[in-house]
Amino acid sequence: MKTLIKYTALAAILVTGGCTKGFLNVEDVTNVTEQSFYRTPEDAYRALVGVYDGLQTIWAEGVALPVAAEIFSDNCFGGTGASDGFGYQMIDEFDRGRSPSDQNLFGGNWEAYYRAIYRANMLLSKLDEIDWSNEPALRAVYEGETRFLRAYLYFDMVRLWGNIPLLTEPSADNIPQAHPDEVYAVIAADLEYAAANLPAVAYVANNPDAGRATKWAAQSMLARVYLYYTGYYGKADLVGVVTKAEALAGLEEVIASSGHGLVADFASLWPAASVANYAGEDNEETIFAVKYTYTSDYDGNTDGNHWMVMYGMREQWSYPYGNGWGGATVNPKLWGAYNDNDTRRGASIISIADEGINFTNQSRQREYTGYYVKKYSPMVDEAGNSLPVNQGATNFMIGQYQDYVAIRYADVLLMAAELGSANAQQYFDAVRQRAYGTNFSALTVSTENLQRERRLEFAFEGIRYWDLLRQGVDAAAAAIAETTVVQNAGAATDKVIAASNIIGTEGLQQIPYTQITLSNGTLVQNKGW
Repeated sequence: MKTLIKYTALAAILVTGGCTKGFLNVEDVTNVTEQSFYRTPEDAYRALVGVYDGLQTIWAEGVALPVAAEIFSDNCFGGTGASDGFGYQMIDEFDRGRSPSDQNLFGGNWEAYYRAIYRANMLLSKLDEIDWSNEPALRAVYEGETRFLRAYLYFDMVRLWGNIPLLTEPSADNIPQAHPDEVYAVIAADLEYAAANLPAVAYVANNPDAGRATKWAAQSMLARVYLYYTGYYGKADLVGVVTKAEALAGLEEVIASSGHGLVADFASLWPAASVANYAGEDNEETIFAVKYTYTSDYDGNTDGNHWMVMYGMREQWSYPYGNGWGGATVNPKLWGAYNDNDTRRGASIISIADEGINFTNQSRQREYTGYYVKKYSPMVDEAGNSLPVNQGATNFMIGQYQDYVAIRYADVLLMAAELGSANAQQYFDAVRQRAYGTNFSALTVSTENLQRERRLEFAFEGIRYWDLLRQGVDAAAAAIAETTVVQNAGAATDKVIAASNIIGTEGLQQIPYTQITLSNGTLVQNKGW
């Protein structure tokens, strides 16, 4: 049972119609909605559902950030079909010299992020108009959830584009980009508010409120923001608001009081890796996830995980793995980075040769490496029928329903170790002991070992690229730069990723050219693009 997950039907109460205005392409809200909707806590709840729905839709079009971040990194190549456009190669190689049609790859995402921001800002602007007298405690909780979601959205955007318009009120005004520090100041304030006002309720199984932001999610996200900002920008604290000690203290409270923990078997975290032994959604390790269902359709209900299809083997299934578009083919160097005794390798990566898969579609696959993503692979039954379609999904492309686990307890442990916890070795060992089981041998916690462990633990979870960037753009570029051979339509082809391209763009992505045009030049393109 998912709570707050079938967002769209309730969200329609908040957002009516498909009107747009201004270069941000945010939704208009009808006069009826603005004048009479926000009256009771029940109205606020429905609006909050609309904000969660906004988070669910940000990756339905364009290039989903969990996929893009793996392609940006040294974990994956662009992949996709041998006859497809070269957009995924453009972002993989940080190369603006590809087709002009690719200059708006993130256009759908830009619009969806600002629609979601609009919803959050609208609800925040209306909270004082609601009569909370019968449920006074709810106001701070709803505000905390909304601000957590706004912070989540802005953190995605500022990492991806760096220089973005900052809106903290419902508006479609054509405004210049803010300095990143201004955006991070809002993110920090939002997460601090959420951490202070969301209930400190310990995790329990089968929680009817699973999927909603918690105090633990806010404190974990604040530490992630601290680590990225201080690393990428070379600062001592988070915009003068959050210190290293404060970020660590939040994580230590999550560890001590949240009730979250590591599941015993790493493979059980991922449906395609465990099949019958899947630990299930909302297990004790999941601190926050973006929730999906199989009920997406082409009539406005965007409920499904639209991006998982990119990870599927190119137009071929092999039980339990479903077919897809062959995007983000796995770099063989990642397979080689795992120790043979590390259970995370087989749980994370589909190895065509090692699993004895008769893959015959090399002629349709670009940048074939013999390895595909397992953690987020589409799935089929033994007859090759799509599991989402078996559930009643419209099709396998938009009906995938595996949640995106944005924050896991393992990340809390490794972040706390990195931030200098007195228990750093204990936390580090706990993550590795699960991975190696009876083959575990201790490894001293260090910066180098932590970063290596993070890569192996969080492969394909949209984390690696940001971990690289926070070591410095030059260091990230050196790690990502690649000259190797891949198979394009079955033919050996050179694959080159130049460090100079990454350095020239400062690791940021191009702002969609359609948005620059719509802004009449108010928006300025990022360097290198």
